[in-house]
Amino acid sequence: MWTSAELKMRAKGAFQKNYWSAVLVGFVMAIFGGSAGMAAGRASGYSNAYEEYQYYWGGGDSLAFAAAMMIVAAVAGIIGLIFFFLDIFVGNVLKIGGCRFFIMNQTENPSAGMLGFGFKSGNYGKLVLTMFLKQLYEGLWTLLLIVPGIIKHYEYLMIPYILAENPEMERQEAFLISKRMMMGQKMNAFVLDLTFIGWRILEMLSFGIVGIFYSGPYYEATIAELYSVNRTMAYQNGYIR
Repeated sequence: MWTSAELKMRAKGAFQKNYWSAVLVGFVMAIFGGSAGMAAGRASGYSNAYEEYQYYWGGGDSLAFAAAMMIVAAVAGIIGLIFFFLDIFVGNVLKIGGCRFFIMNQTENPSAGMLGFGFKSGNYGKLVLTMFLKQLYEGLWTLLLIVPGIIKHYEYLMIPYILAENPEMERQEAFLISKRMMMGQKMNAFVLDLTFIGWRILEMLSFGIVGIFYSGPYYEATIAELYSVNRTMAYQNGYIR
């Protein structure tokens, strides 16, 4: 069984030997991580601004202010939709390419061009659909209750890594294999994420600089190491060939 310390030690050595490529790939993966949700969130925030203005200040140029805020909210909503579709049709495929990069980086020195793997694999539509369903299921479970959403997040954690090595795989099989890989490991993976809390704090204090140049690729390399361990166990247990 793996430990967080072992995974992180191997990950650190792997990403540091190919540092600048790992930094670039990690940065691209981070750009699309939740960007759609943040943009959409801004739209709802702007839509409430007028009510807050009326409550605190009232009267005056309320009609003009309302019109201005409606325009701002509409623009923010459009930006949110753009990021949403970019995340589905571009970001998710780039994430798969990034996962392939960090898997290969354990034993080789791939270039950052590996990010485009999903677009050139001949299975673009299948990758988009599988990753979209992954996000949809996680979102629906999170709407039900926060804890089930977290559980599903870790249950589906291996899907982009599975697709990175098997882009032709049917989505049902990818979900099943990820579920079996993470059986009995979801809490351990959650604890592994908790070990990066210190790095997340440093990211905030440095306005993201630490995340770009160190903790981001370090984390991605660590999860790739987790996948490699689970893949070996899956071969040994006979549920993948």
